[in-house]
Order: sequence, then structure tokens, then C-alpha cells
Amino acid sequence: MTIDTTARDPRFSGLPGRPGKIVAVHLSYASRADQRGRRPADPSYFLKPSSSVASSGGTIERPEGTELLAFEGEIALVIGTAARRVTLADAWSHVGWVTAANDFGLYDLRRNDRGSNVRSKGGDGFTPIGPSLIDARLVDPAALRLRTWVGGALVQDDTTAGLLFPLAQFVADLSQHATLEPGDVILTGTPAGSSVVVPGDVVEVEVDVPGGPTSGRLVTTVVAGPATPFDGSLGSLPAVDDTQRAEAWGSPEAAGLPPAEPAGTASPAVPDPSATDRGPTPALAAPLAPELRERLARTPVAALSAQLRKRGLDNVTIDGVHALTPGSRFVGTARTLRFVPNREDLFAAHGGGHNAQKRAFDEVGEGEVIVIEARGETGSGTLGDILAIRAHTRGAAAIVTDGGVRDAAAVASVGIPVFAAGRHPAVLGRRHVPWDVDVTIGCGGTTVQPGDILVGDDDGVIVIPPALAADVADGALAQEAEDAWIAEQVAAGHPIEGLFPMDDEWKARYAAWRAAR
Repeated sequence: MTIDTTARDPRFSGLPGRPGKIVAVHLSYASRADQRGRRPADPSYFLKPSSSVASSGGTIERPEGTELLAFEGEIALVIGTAARRVTLADAWSHVGWVTAANDFGLYDLRRNDRGSNVRSKGGDGFTPIGPSLIDARLVDPAALRLRTWVGGALVQDDTTAGLLFPLAQFVADLSQHATLEPGDVILTGTPAGSSVVVPGDVVEVEVDVPGGPTSGRLVTTVVAGPATPFDGSLGSLPAVDDTQRAEAWGSPEAAGLPPAEPAGTASPAVPDPSATDRGPTPALAAPLAPELRERLARTPVAALSAQLRKRGLDNVTIDGVHALTPGSRFVGTARTLRFVPNREDLFAAHGGGHNAQKRAFDEVGEGEVIVIEARGETGSGTLGDILAIRAHTRGAAAIVTDGGVRDAAAVASVGIPVFAAGRHPAVLGRRHVPWDVDVTIGCGGTTVQPGDILVGDDDGVIVIPPALAADVADGALAQEAEDAWIAEQVAAGHPIEGLFPMDDEWKARYAAWRAAR
């Protein structure tokens, strides 16, 4: 004999019991379909596990290292009597109850599961439902209202009059393919207004008939998940691109991206700065080999500069930047961030949301250097202590900006090397618009590409093409050893003439000394 523990499982307190299956509709509201730029001719569906159900008042975790957790307020239909090949006219009679649901999705996991949504929408707590059931016999399915709030602000407000397909059609259509059993749940899609939420946000969803029955508010609080929740050796890791960002936030503008050009329209007469031809940008380089990183870490920037000059590269120093903390030193590969001069309309479109600046600091990897193009403009900050903490927490090697730093003392105390052209108390928007990441940029008078190797010390910051790094490091260390020997000879009283640089006689002495060692 088995014991039914559903009644004691608080996850299903907003339902008659644990559902056998949860079927969710992809696109169903005209407002959402128009936002996505496509109106489906017929409904399409995906499945969610019942283990994803949660009750009102619970929490949902946003995994560490992810950024695109999005809410979707929805009307949930709970099947009351079994439905198999039912007609459209009869379908609603098989619905027992109506309530509120939140179809959370993690767009960072969507790329490899696109369509199925197994990982992006199947996590524990990703389907809050409740808190109360509305008897389906007491409501007109064409007159239901759906509202969602985030932090108390109304963000979704639509009715079933805005659906592309009537609610009963989902029941009839699904019953053609599989029996809908008592307790099964149909999530009927979300209207426009779905967007990204972050730890600390409180999301509330309510379904009602204005002036009549209500589900009550379904409340979910977003919390930060544990560190390193995914093992890359077992499956693909979270990954995002601008398409996922635009869809998660609801639009390119809300995501801090350039607005999408409507299909069939001509290009604007004035070029969009984000589309300016800046030449090809290489793929991000592989992480530095530990042995090469160690050799570069032992090499002064001055020695590296001399070796690069011998190879015909003079314009490889980021000029005008200085360490906030004297004695700072770093080695790392470049992750680039580009700012353009502030223009109020562009800042309104690109400065908010998870903009390019925030993406750069959220995505920087261990051993990488955030390099910021600020055009030498130090009249505002390009980062502050919060962003410095984020980069440090993610294991970044350093931050380099040819602009200003805000809250400089607090930034310096974080513990990550920061090289900047100046300090300024003003926020970013006074002088800059965050525009793009991982593109070729200009910083301090030199060109930096993603994957370039940067080394910094009290003499400044130098950029090394990855293909030359090993050869340059070897040459610089050899030169350092030679210079140290010359310094010993000078300290012993030998004159500079013929010794620095060494003539043939001194070269022979040096070679003999090396051979003896």
C-alpha cells in the first residue's frame, strides 16, 4: 500500500494535488507575439516537470553566474475531468479550476534546449501556482484578467480578450494528442511585460474577474543561488547572447541594446554608431597557459616594451593610466568595453537595464582584464566600487580604463588592480553611453582587441599580441638577466663606456659568466 503525501507537500498547496503533467503554451497573447515579431497560426506547447511547482510565498534561485531569469505571469487551467478528443464547444466543461501561475525561465540555459525548455524552465521552484483556485464554472473564460507586479509596480495587465486563441482551444487541441487527466495543468502563455528579475525582487501574479472571484496574489521572491551550480563536464554551461537578452528583457531597448530595425525598412540616413565598421574582431583567446602567465608576471613592463619595439611595435602602451594603488601588477587577457560620448536620447535607450557596462562586469572570467574605451574623458566615472567588487569576485585580473574612476578610495580597497586616467565623483551618464562589449577598441592611444595580453606595473600598461607573447617574454627575461649583471659590474666600479651597452669584450665576459653558472 502506498501513502499519498501530496497533502503534506507544501509545493502543491495551490492545486488539488500533484499534477501528472504540466503543459505550457509558447505564444498566445497578441501583445507578446507582436513584441516577438511573429504571430503563430496555431498554438505550440512544451512540458514542465511537476517538480518545478512551488507555492505562494516561496523563493526562486537565480544561479550564480547567470543574468537572465525572467518572470511570466500566466493563467493556469487545472483539469477537472478527463478530456480525450473533446470538441471546442465541450472543452471548457473539462476545466475544473483557474488560478495564477508564474512560468519562470532562465534564458542563460535556453540556447541548447531551445523549444523544449527542459533546463531553462524546468528547475525547482520555476512554476509557482496559486494561491487559491477559482471554480471554472463561475467564470467566463473570455473575461479573465491577468496582472503581474514586480516590487509593487504593475508590469503586466491584460485580459483573455487579448489572446490569439481562446482558452478552450488549448484543451481541445491537446486532447487530440494525449488524454488530459484530472489535476493536469495548462499554462496558457504570458502577455507583453515579461522581463528580467534579480535577487531581492518580489514578483506577484493575480488572476481574477474584475469585481468577482480572484486567485489572490501569487508571491515569489528571487534569491541568489549557490556558487558554481553547474558542472561543465556533465553538460553545456549557461551562455547568453544579445538575442537572448532582448527576448528575456522584452525588447532590445529594455536590455540596453541598439533598437531592432523593423523588417523591410531602409537603413537610417545617419549611421548607427554601434554598426560602425571597426574591422574584424577575433574570437576571445584561450586562457593564458600558467607557465606563460608566470613568465610574464616576472617581467617588468619596461622590458616587454623594449622587446616589442625590437619587433617593430611601438604603439602598444596604454598611455595616461596609473594604478590607483602603487605597486599594483597584473597579467591577463583582454575583455573589452566601449563607451561613446553621452547623448541624452542614446543614454535613455542604452544606459538602462543590463547595459553593456553591466554585462562586461557580469561576464568577465578568471584571469581576464576589463579594458574600457572612454576616449581619455575623465569628466565622470567609468566604474565604481560595486563593479570593482563584481570583477574581483569573478576572478578578473585587473581593470584598465582611460577614463575616470568614481569612489576611487573604495575601489582601491577592493583588492583588484585598477589602472585609470583619473578620478571623478560624477556617475557614468555625465559623459558616456555604455555601447558595446568584446569589440576592438581604442584605450589610452592604442588598439586593444579581445584576447590581447595585457601586463601592468608602476611604469604603465602594455598590450602584447598573443602570437608574440612567448617570444617576447623569453627575450625580456633574457634581457633582464643581462641588465642585472651589468648593474652588478657598475656597482663594482666599472665605467659605463663599453659596458652599457656591452661591446665585444664585455659580451665575451658575460658569456663566460653565464657558462660558468
